[in-house]
Amino acid sequence: MSIQVIEACFVISKMRGENTIIVHTMSAMPMISAISPSPLNISSVPLMGGASGIGLGLAIAQPDRKVVVLDGDASLLMELGGMAQIGDEAPANLIHVVFNNNAQFGGVANLDRPGGAAFDFCAVAKASGYATANRYSALPDLIEGGPALIGTPGPHFVELEIATPPKFTRESPQPEFPDMQFERMGTEARAMMDALGVSK
Repeated sequence: MSIQVIEACFVISKMRGENTIIVHTMSAMPMISAISPSPLNISSVPLMGGASGIGLGLAIAQPDRKVVVLDGDASLLMELGGMAQIGDEAPANLIHVVFNNNAQFGGVANLDRPGGAAFDFCAVAKASGYATANRYSALPDLIEGGPALIGTPGPHFVELEIATPPKFTRESPQPEFPDMQFERMGTEARAMMDALGVSK
């Protein structure tokens, strides 16, 4: 059993309050942008692997706001040391969610992710010092367990078992990315600074 990206993003959009910051990347990025648009959303593309670091910085800078990171499994592996830093800093307002679809984007193809299904992100989170680490493979479990994290001190780690996407083929190639995909992070950062009243 697994969770669809759109399902997870709907649940997360219901959980967030109006003051919640969301850092998003990879498969969650287009869905959360469409379902829960906000100047308090910021993407981590083209900064591959940077979502958890951005989230940590925002959680420290904005301690009175919840910060939810919607990470990708392969992206998180690129900067796995960020989990140790989150454990060291222990921001109580941070919720780190990884969308684990066991795939990575390889430029023109989606490939099997290193480590495969046996890699235990929750074990890494626990060893790093997160307050909690939970894995959900069914939507009802996320609906039941997710909202409680908003009201309790973290940092919390949530691993979502996401349906593996179909492989790109010659007959079904990788869609071309629009230019805005590589410009949006800066645009969103400026919009967030305006919303937070931070001088540029």
